[in-house]
Amino acid sequence: MNRFMAYACLALSMSLVGSYVALSKPLVAALPVFLLAWLRFGLGGLAMLHWLKKPSMEMPLSGQTRKLLFLESFLGNFLFSICMLFGVSMTSAVAAGVIMAAIPAAVALMSWLFLRERIGLRVWAAVACAVIGIGLVSLSKNELPAPAATGPGADLASKTAWLGNLLLVGAVLCEAAYAVIGKKLTGALSPKRITALINLWGFALVTPLGLWMAWGFDFARVAPSAWLLLLFYALAASVWTVWLWMTGLKTIPANQAGVFTVMLPVSAAAVGVLVLGETLNGTQIGAFAIALVGVVLATLPQRGRKASVPAVLPH
Repeated sequence: MNRFMAYACLALSMSLVGSYVALSKPLVAALPVFLLAWLRFGLGGLAMLHWLKKPSMEMPLSGQTRKLLFLESFLGNFLFSICMLFGVSMTSAVAAGVIMAAIPAAVALMSWLFLRERIGLRVWAAVACAVIGIGLVSLSKNELPAPAATGPGADLASKTAWLGNLLLVGAVLCEAAYAVIGKKLTGALSPKRITALINLWGFALVTPLGLWMAWGFDFARVAPSAWLLLLFYALAASVWTVWLWMTGLKTIPANQAGVFTVMLPVSAAAVGVLVLGETLNGTQIGAFAIALVGVVLATLPQRGRKASVPAVLPH
């Protein structure tokens, strides 16, 4: 695959993530979080049953590859979702957005530490643009002021805010690990096999909590439109976005791929404006422009030298 197609896969992957994040509010209102996650992995798994079969040319899974597949699902699917959902519930949306803006930088640092990828000044500039752009978008959002609280309630809110921020930092590290481990896996498995296997692990991890939430839940009260949205969410989150991301990672270094996470807030904002009737102010438009400059910097061809190839760590 040429680099342009790999970049397109990465951009489309993160754009799909942004779209289903923006459209997930009705799903979260209709279904408990763990039940929603269980149904997502289950439906995604049914769609990918034929991807589980080992191709004849593929080597048997080594012990290290099996561990990486588990970690990819545990960190990138299971733990990331828990840290994100509970972290956002304990802190402000602005704080959450600013903390999550660190994902491109975290991916670059982890790829340097664990994959030995060399990071040029242009990629660092792209990472800086991504962080600044996403951070400005978050700071420019108008949050509804919380009603003034006193006594034990106010004390509890102030005590949980730091925990929420800490959980979001954990979510950033999980997402960065997802990109780095994914790069390692693409050297041993095809994108389709990776997608199917980590989804299978995700289904196994969340099944106990999903069954617990399903017990006694009134499925009849879920509207038909919510079931259709669930189907889109399951296919987008479990199948399309993961396959596109892993396909792009086969060609692009992880540090450059991390810059494409800026497409998540950009596409979420676009869906908000086009579908949900939201508006953007001048600061947000400028912030998105800065973030997209980072994508351009990361994708421009470098003259006089080949793209860096990550070192393979010993098995």
